[in-house]
Amino acid sequence: MIFYSLPEVLLLLAGAILLDWWIGDPKWLPHPVIFIGRWIGYWERRLLPHRTKRSNGILLMLIVTLSSLALVWILTSVASWIHPWLGYAVHMWLISTTIAIKGLKDAAMLVYDRLSRGELTKARKYTGYIVGRDTDGLEEAELSRATVETVAENTVDAVIAPLFFALIGAAPLAMLYRSVNTLDSMVGYRNTKYLHFGWASARLDDVLNWIPARLTGLMLMIVSAFYRPASAVQAWRAVVAFAHLHPSPNSGIPEAAVAGSLGIQLGGLNRYGGVISERARLGWATRTIEKEDIIHTIRLLYGVSYLVMGGLLCVACGWLV
Repeated sequence: MIFYSLPEVLLLLAGAILLDWWIGDPKWLPHPVIFIGRWIGYWERRLLPHRTKRSNGILLMLIVTLSSLALVWILTSVASWIHPWLGYAVHMWLISTTIAIKGLKDAAMLVYDRLSRGELTKARKYTGYIVGRDTDGLEEAELSRATVETVAENTVDAVIAPLFFALIGAAPLAMLYRSVNTLDSMVGYRNTKYLHFGWASARLDDVLNWIPARLTGLMLMIVSAFYRPASAVQAWRAVVAFAHLHPSPNSGIPEAAVAGSLGIQLGGLNRYGGVISERARLGWATRTIEKEDIIHTIRLLYGVSYLVMGGLLCVACGWLV
């Protein structure tokens, strides 16, 4: 892979965001995450008899992350060797596949649209596509809460974190991050099945998201100020007061920031496989959560992406001038 200058990397990231805003993840185009998921499944089946050993989980993590990094490095290097502009195009496309601004918005809007039509059964189905909790029997407020929490949390995983690592190491490092995040979503559960086997993947995901989560919290506060200055203050107070209560060292930050900004309370009782789980309550319940909060959270998501785009272009142009 050719090593790019800082302005080139910044413009590659800006182009990747534009691609995601425009086309997202079209179903007709093969998505790298699908192949990463299949690769994880392939090795999990082979390591299954020794699932209780952490060493096997570490082996799975190393195989998946290093192979993802190596493959993308080879692809981008070959493309750059054929022609520099082809190298730019391949980098830009691969980075765009590691982010999901449009995809996250579209998934949340499927829930919002069904709630707007009073189609609770379909809203529960679509909510079930984006959360791990049981959605059967949930009413509008709980479906809205689940969707808001997912969009808030994934503002880190699907936007800021992959862009952060792309800034450091372009497409190869962005794809390494995406492979770790996919590992965490598939085997990083704290249950009997994956407690030891997924330990390494879950811990590495926590480490890689540590800085991006805090950057996201700051950006959510800045974006909130554009809508209502007091919201930024409330977002900050909520992060300070509640973020540490979340079981994840990172997810509590964006969720608390969104809760404070919107004046709602996230967290509470969830069901996973029929088992009741009490999640930390983040923010102050100044009002009942409603479906319109999904729209407000999407605006915050896009506001963060606009803020990033503006920053990338300003620094790139300033550097070039």
